[in-house]
Amino acid sequence: MTGPGDPERPGGLEVTATVIVDAPAATVFAGLTAWERQGEWIPFTTVRVVGGDGGEGSEIEAVTSVGPAVLRDQMRVTRVDPPYQVQVVHHGRVLRGPGVLRCTPLRDDRTQVVWQEWFHLPGGRAGRLAGPVLWPGSKVGLRQALRRFARLVETGRLP
Repeated sequence: MTGPGDPERPGGLEVTATVIVDAPAATVFAGLTAWERQGEWIPFTTVRVVGGDGGEGSEIEAVTSVGPAVLRDQMRVTRVDPPYQVQVVHHGRVLRGPGVLRCTPLRDDRTQVVWQEWFHLPGGRAGRLAGPVLWPGSKVGLRQALRRFARLVETGRLP
């Protein structure tokens, strides 16, 4: 795993989180790609499909609001390979870079989910300095969201 200052991604931020879900990969994948339901497991976030059908080429917008702070994340779905992975490219003003959600089938109808993002931080030097502060928090947030997702799938509330 890389972190802020990765020489291959100057000024970049890489965040990865993993969870095991007690459900078959097809069910897990369907839950991950139910874009407009992601707000049920990603805190303070509303997600909507703004163009397309949610598949390849679709435009997705995620808006995270905490008090007066609002972060608008614009993404394009670049690859869908059910039930194994979906790739996106973040192309907004603040968040830019690729992301992937991978599902790996395991024995006994269990699935490992890996959520990985690579962000190009804005703000030049300021962005690079903020990276070490944001990176652990982002990873913790991703991990908590995936745990919430797993509970929703395992209890049949998703997809």
